[in-house]
Amino acid sequence: MLPVAKCVANAEVNIAVNKPAYQQYPLSPGDDSYDVNVALNKPAYQQYPYIPGDDTFDASNAVDGRKSDLRWNRGQCATSYPYRQTATWWVNLTSVHNIHHITIYFRTNNLDYEFRTYTARRFLGFSVYVSNTTDRSQGTLCFKDNNFTINTIPPVFTTICFVHGQYVIYYNERLPGVVYPDGYASLVSNDLCEVEVYGCPVTGCYGSNNTFPCPDVNCQYCHIETGTCKGCKPGYQGHHCELECDSGSYGIGCNETCGHCHDVSQCSHINGTCLTGCEAGFKKDVCKLDCDSGSYGVDCNEICGNCLSESQCSKINGTCFTGCNAGYEGDLCKTECDRGSYGIRCNETCGHCLDVSQCSHINGTCLTRCEAGFKGDKCNTECDKGSYGTECNETCGNCRDVNRCSQINGTCLTGCEAGFKGDVCKTDCDSGSYGVNCNEICGNCVNESQCSKINGTCFTGCNAGYEGDLCKTGCQPGFFGQDCFEKCIDTCNGCNNVNGLCDYGCIPGWIGYFCNKECDKGSYGNECNETCGHCRDVNQCSNVNGSCLTGCDDGYEGDLCKTREYTNTKVHKKLATYYYQNNILINHTEKNMVKTFFLLCDAITNVVVII
Repeated sequence: MLPVAKCVANAEVNIAVNKPAYQQYPLSPGDDSYDVNVALNKPAYQQYPYIPGDDTFDASNAVDGRKSDLRWNRGQCATSYPYRQTATWWVNLTSVHNIHHITIYFRTNNLDYEFRTYTARRFLGFSVYVSNTTDRSQGTLCFKDNNFTINTIPPVFTTICFVHGQYVIYYNERLPGVVYPDGYASLVSNDLCEVEVYGCPVTGCYGSNNTFPCPDVNCQYCHIETGTCKGCKPGYQGHHCELECDSGSYGIGCNETCGHCHDVSQCSHINGTCLTGCEAGFKKDVCKLDCDSGSYGVDCNEICGNCLSESQCSKINGTCFTGCNAGYEGDLCKTECDRGSYGIRCNETCGHCLDVSQCSHINGTCLTRCEAGFKGDKCNTECDKGSYGTECNETCGNCRDVNRCSQINGTCLTGCEAGFKGDVCKTDCDSGSYGVNCNEICGNCVNESQCSKINGTCFTGCNAGYEGDLCKTGCQPGFFGQDCFEKCIDTCNGCNNVNGLCDYGCIPGWIGYFCNKECDKGSYGNECNETCGHCRDVNQCSNVNGSCLTGCDDGYEGDLCKTREYTNTKVHKKLATYYYQNNILINHTEKNMVKTFFLLCDAITNVVVII
């Protein structure tokens, strides 16, 4: 009698554990030699994680070796977010392996009924690929479900796949516009509890227990059962991998083309390494990479010059295709502009730099200032009107025309304004001079320092004896002293205009420096050098001409009383005196009578005795 199974409500039991199993098309009946799971604990990935970061549903659960509980939330299955148009999961074997077969444990919730009813429909139409990349399109399709139904799809699926590769990829899809068979879910998910990949743990082996090396020495992957070479080691070709790659090719299947080797015959047929280095402009072992931007030449050891665009520097010889940056010239743009030039193509000429060798070859800036007379960064601007010298820091002097002030050294090219001298017209005229070029001599100023350097005006007046703004005009005749306010004495022949001295002597009758002293009694005339005659009263002798104003002593006659008097003369004089003293007036007849009398007297003078 068979044992009776007791049903327990809501119990979930993996009914497949340790139960007899069946496999269509066994790999090698009775042979379990290919029992190395090369996928165990290898890196895994799935599209659309159910809960990102939650290990309960992580992709790695499908390669952790655990498959005792095939429910979705027990941490042994890789579960993606449901209801998507595509579902992708892959395992990275970390190196290329010779694969024999692949086994997949689908999520069953440990109940065949639930598997058939709920989850199987999401697996229908799945595919399995083996590839050397994560791109399934670049790999080999090991299996594509076109026949399973929810009733025939096995919960544990195995497919033989005699290929080699690094990635095993599970893929399913429900694309819009595609009509799928009955029983297919409208959307898909992963729900993989374990994926096992069996094959050689190392390359180049086959046979029972993976113990036999591939028969062909240069074979990398051979049929895992027969040993027939399925792929040569890199660098070899031919049915038995007995031939090296043709010159210029290398790698797996000789499908790679050698790079820019210096000598293509020295390109490794295995990995493409250029054994004697690269052609100019390329780098790395296989010489397929252009030199980095900014470098060129053999092994890219040369640095590009100052190209206008670094990307336009020839990787081969460094030629700058679009020209040089400012300040450089030549094909390689490594030559600085000649001294005195700068800029693009070195077409610009440096300004008036103090040291032309310190003119920036890039932008023309004068690094050590400008020559005298110029300003600006490039020293090509003349000083403004009225300034000159280094950095135009000097101010022009008193030039007659400021526009003719040299911007270099300040020289006044048309001379100075009145009152200044020197090349730069900054020096006042010397004391005592004035005017244009200081050629004028100051007049008789009271204070020479107070003579205007410009027009000679005496600011504090003139010295004694001079007048006018310039104090160059002597006093008018008859005047002297400060501002010619003093009047000369009338007795001078000529008065000194400064001090009033009678420089040219006195008029007759006067003596002294100022001719203010009459001649002493008894003298007269120029410098009182004449002696008065026999004046009746010497005090009445004119100091000017010596005339005796009150007459002569007896016996003398004449204005000066210096002539001896005879008798007739005495008569005449006595008679004249008589008439004068008595106010006797005589008519014409009487005058004639008197005259006749006098004539008669004169005639007998020689005989008449003087009384």
